[in-house]
Amino acid sequence: MNTESVVEFLGNVPLLQKLPSSSLKKIAQVVVLKRYGKGEYVIREEQAWDGCFFIFSGEAQVSGPDDEENRSEFLLKQYDYFGHGISAHVHSADIIATSELTCLVLPRDHCCLLQTNSIWQSDQEVDKCSLVERILQLDPLELNIFRGITLPDAPKFGKVFGGQFMGQALAAASKTVDFRKIVHSFHSYFLLVGDIDIPIIYQVHRIRDGNNFATRRVDAIQKGNIIFILMASFQKEQQGFDHQESTIPTAPDPDTLLSLEELRERRITDPHLPRSYRNKVATANFIPWPIEIRFCEPSNSTNQTKSPPRLRYWFRAKGKLSDDQALHRCVVAFASDLIFASISLNPHRRKGLRSAALSLDHAMWFHRSLRADDWLLFVIVSPTAHVTRGFVTGEMFNRKGELVVSLTQEALLREARPPNPSVTSKL
Repeated sequence: MNTESVVEFLGNVPLLQKLPSSSLKKIAQVVVLKRYGKGEYVIREEQAWDGCFFIFSGEAQVSGPDDEENRSEFLLKQYDYFGHGISAHVHSADIIATSELTCLVLPRDHCCLLQTNSIWQSDQEVDKCSLVERILQLDPLELNIFRGITLPDAPKFGKVFGGQFMGQALAAASKTVDFRKIVHSFHSYFLLVGDIDIPIIYQVHRIRDGNNFATRRVDAIQKGNIIFILMASFQKEQQGFDHQESTIPTAPDPDTLLSLEELRERRITDPHLPRSYRNKVATANFIPWPIEIRFCEPSNSTNQTKSPPRLRYWFRAKGKLSDDQALHRCVVAFASDLIFASISLNPHRRKGLRSAALSLDHAMWFHRSLRADDWLLFVIVSPTAHVTRGFVTGEMFNRKGELVVSLTQEALLREARPPNPSVTSKL
């Protein structure tokens, strides 16, 4: 068997789907092929494990209850697993081949590959990763269940940031799919506001696993309530048609533009801006985002200045990311919500306007491979806003002018009501 076919097989083993692709490749290089005849013992009770067994073909029976009703629960088939690193070092039951059986065995000395420091990189400590990678880091609790938290230095707006929901949920879904299948689209719905002070449980539902496509649904849960839902489709890369009608607009080179930090410093001292606005910017608690943003048209506009419903800016993750394409798409999903729905408010801004915005849904289509730690141009347009909903569309291009992502979002937009004056007794 060649390494590629072994990696393909391992990618379908549920136990291994939570591991980074680098771990799967290392496991594929050290597994040993073992064959057993019908009726032959794979392992006997009280026998020490040789390692971790993955059933490649055939079936085996675990000695257990004799009642026929539960017997199928102890029948092991392709992609099932047992052995060292999963339970005790000594097996508590016999396992017997019920047909010609082939297993891939991960030797005991290499079972450490089943445990990793990061869900993205098998050999790197989480605290050494970039901030956005740490934000997207999840703890696997059980098969299909992950836990995420809101880091103190993660973007927060009084509630869990919508991009964090999308990035973490997509990361959870990605960890249950053969790593050769990469997300090509997802649709998400924001149901309730998330609490930044408690963990988020992500439960992944395996809707479908095909040869080329896989579908996952992820429920984000807090306090027993589903507060966010994501549906994602994954595809194995294949050869096909290729064309692009969209063209990248003319834009300044990102290296010639001001960073958000530099733009903030300039706004504090810009005499063309209202004094009250400059004082507000100067005294506001400023926490740098893990995403670097550079606007193509820096202006003297404020959040109360009317402007066209469109925006262009370059963005990239701060720090170097690992090469896992799934991670890069999760980072782009995270970054896409930082400045998106608010563009629908641009034509309606005015002095004294206090507004409230909440994302309702968000959809993305990934057309080509990308790197989130290299500059991407985000082109945003709001075609319409009506009643209490604003609609935005976006396109993302790499520096070569290739269209890599298309996306849409609808958000609830309302003028914030002033607080009710407190009622005092006239007595």
